Amino acid sequence: MGLFSNITAFHGQSYSKLKKSCLNRGEKFSDPKFPPHDSSLFFSKQPPGVITWKRPHELVDKPRLFVEGVNANDVTQGQLGNCWFVAACATLTGVKELWHRVIPDYKDQEYGELHPGIFHFRFWRFGEWLDVVIDDLLPTIEGQLIFTHSREKGEFWCALLEKAYAKLHGSYEALEGGNLSDALVDLTSGVSAHLDLSVGGYTDDFEKRKQLFKRMSKEMDEHALMCCAITTGENFPEPHSHEEAEMRTNVGLIKGHAYGITACKKINIGDTGLFSIFKGAQKVRMVRLKNPWGEREWNGAFSDGFFRMERSPEWSKVSASEREKLGLTFEDDGEFWMTFEDFVEHFTDLSICFLINTKVLSFNKTWHETVFYDAWTIGVSGHNSDRAGGCLNHKNTFLRNPQYRFDIKDETEDVIFQLMQKDTRDRKQDGIQNLVIGFHVMKVEENRRYRVHRIHESIATSDYIRTRAIFLREQLKQGRYVIIPTTFKPDETGDFIFRMFTSKDPDAKELMKDQPKIPWYSCVKKPSIVTTITVKCATNLEKQSTFGGEADAYCIIKCEGESVRTPIDKKTANPNWDTTAIFYRNKPEQPIVVEIWNSNMLMDGFIGRAEVTAPINPNTTQIDLPLFGRRKEKTVEKPGNIIVQVYSDDDLTSI
Repeated sequence: MGLFSNITAFHGQSYSKLKKSCLNRGEKFSDPKFPPHDSSLFFSKQPPGVITWKRPHELVDKPRLFVEGVNANDVTQGQLGNCWFVAACATLTGVKELWHRVIPDYKDQEYGELHPGIFHFRFWRFGEWLDVVIDDLLPTIEGQLIFTHSREKGEFWCALLEKAYAKLHGSYEALEGGNLSDALVDLTSGVSAHLDLSVGGYTDDFEKRKQLFKRMSKEMDEHALMCCAITTGENFPEPHSHEEAEMRTNVGLIKGHAYGITACKKINIGDTGLFSIFKGAQKVRMVRLKNPWGEREWNGAFSDGFFRMERSPEWSKVSASEREKLGLTFEDDGEFWMTFEDFVEHFTDLSICFLINTKVLSFNKTWHETVFYDAWTIGVSGHNSDRAGGCLNHKNTFLRNPQYRFDIKDETEDVIFQLMQKDTRDRKQDGIQNLVIGFHVMKVEENRRYRVHRIHESIATSDYIRTRAIFLREQLKQGRYVIIPTTFKPDETGDFIFRMFTSKDPDAKELMKDQPKIPWYSCVKKPSIVTTITVKCATNLEKQSTFGGEADAYCIIKCEGESVRTPIDKKTANPNWDTTAIFYRNKPEQPIVVEIWNSNMLMDGFIGRAEVTAPINPNTTQIDLPLFGRRKEKTVEKPGNIIVQVYSDDDLTSI
């Protein structure tokens, strides 16, 4: 599921076989799956002129796939409203390992005298890498490429990559208007997060700005990809050239337009005249951005001043060595610097694509990836085919959705979640759009193995958005959790992937059964009662050494041969655990035993035990119990008490 697995030939077309066939016949490849026809361009409008499909050797004498490699300055957007994709491509050029993944065998694909006019590119879609084959016939008007192209006239990787992406979606028009995060994920298999800068309070809160810049710098150092935009309140509608004057802000930025973020740096201003302007700061936080149009730049502080024919006065006060470190140029190349304060003031949307779970890039942190392929389906009520219950607003149906349990084994752990539905962009012409999706995380009993039938403690809920993928990053405490991915409304159907990234294997499993099922041939008695017991805390425990040391205490809950252990609460005579276990009991007359132990390096020490009777009582009851000894000292009272909460019901699906 990671960066280098599961490669599938799109439309069943094998690049190597098709290329070999063309070479053997001495012919150029013509793709029957994406022909040079208006239907490959648009589905709802007419072309902007008379389109002629030409191969690169018909446009220049010596075409090249690459001229001196790839960089962000290569990519220039054409007449298609797909800056969200173009910006992602420009950003990706900074990570060569990934770039070579998207353009495989790039040296062998380079143009030569007998090139058969066939190329292939790879995109990550719904859990697998798709290998997309294309011919090199490109749409032109009066001999000029009309869509994405390189600033270098003889370089064609940009135009060919865009064609492969258009083929993946059914047409060029399908790429009009899109999501920055989706493009980044398609090019990397990473997990993309969206931040709304307009509601984050970053313009007014220095500490929040500082932490965001720190986060962006750290992620960029670990090869995260970033894009930003100024939203117009819609799904990034694309401003074409004739509309630019209306969409351009007074500081030169374009609304509804995606920019790639190519660097986050601090510059030293301690010995400059800028020291007082920036309130005594020795360094200024800066970001470098790339406009996919290759022109029209920021004209505020620290702009390169190309259109004023002079550089910004702020740069004249920065030393040449500092400018050299930044790689500063004063050209109409679409790349520019701005202070981080100006960045959060003027931009509204930020997408960060986390490149995780790969050893190729030697990241500092190695993640464990868990993946579930599933679907929201409508079926017979109560059957496992009935899995489309809607969000938590619909409490009567919510728990019908698919459920997955997982464990956090460390005291706390950073967890990344991503819920992704199948992309509907290729069905755009039929009016099909994404569902509104999201997910909910609940804390459950430490030993839960069956589906949840009653809503438990809420830990986190994602946003619910009509988008292809939803991202959430949370710090969770040790314990067992159940996550429930949903559509917003009940009875909406569709396929989805749920991805989870943790430090350790979370032993995640889908919960399929509603209750224990005893085979007819088994001699085991069927459970007659379900009980949950929550060990809340203990008070006034006995000192654990001659020096008066307090306990590193934990509990073991025992019931009919099954046991559940709580986390350790260190160095306290009044530990708090708040840990719940669930038991399906066929001997309800037997008490549940709770033992308290002190964790030691060599051998754990017994502190005390209590017996809990839990007859049927569907109302949760809290009990304060004294502690006693074990074995021969069962009747000997020990220092301290333990507080538990108990619930029991003869309906095994009541919890």
